[in-house]
Amino acid sequence: MKTVFYMIAAKLQLTRWAREEEAVAAIETVILFPVLIALLVGCYDIGRGINVNQKTIAAAQIIGDLVARDRSVTAASIQDIVEAGRLAFDPYPSDSFGYDIVSVQFDADGDPTVIWRVTENAQPNDAAVESSTALGGPGDGVVIVTAVYNYEPYFTNFAVDEINMQEVAFLRGRRSSVVACDDCPG
Repeated sequence: MKTVFYMIAAKLQLTRWAREEEAVAAIETVILFPVLIALLVGCYDIGRGINVNQKTIAAAQIIGDLVARDRSVTAASIQDIVEAGRLAFDPYPSDSFGYDIVSVQFDADGDPTVIWRVTENAQPNDAAVESSTALGGPGDGVVIVTAVYNYEPYFTNFAVDEINMQEVAFLRGRRSSVVACDDCPG
């Protein structure tokens, strides 16, 4: 008998509580709170992703600009130039950063010929080399830098594994039409 009485009293108490405005507000909060948190962390990850994408663009432009400044570069100077591009990612980790640096010279038909190429932590971007066709006349050249970065979201990595970012920069040599490399692989 006492059990039935307590059950009826609890049911009446819950019914009264559910009719009050404060209870309705509490229930709405419980329902909406996970949605709002998901939106908040999603906005955080999207903001970080946009920032890292801008840093990938900056890294490609920094590397390309520093390579295009001289008539000739060396493998050691390429490593210093790449380190400058890597610094563009601060304060984000740069361990997933990769690059493909290519110096191209155009033949009499305007077709590109690779003079030298340095690639690390990325695939050679042959599509960028092919797309440079007719960018210059016979004997002209261009430096093509492809920067890649694999961004892993901080909070939403359960929904999105990683986002592969890539930026390609095309630059002409400043002091010579073709930038040479003394000890780079061809």
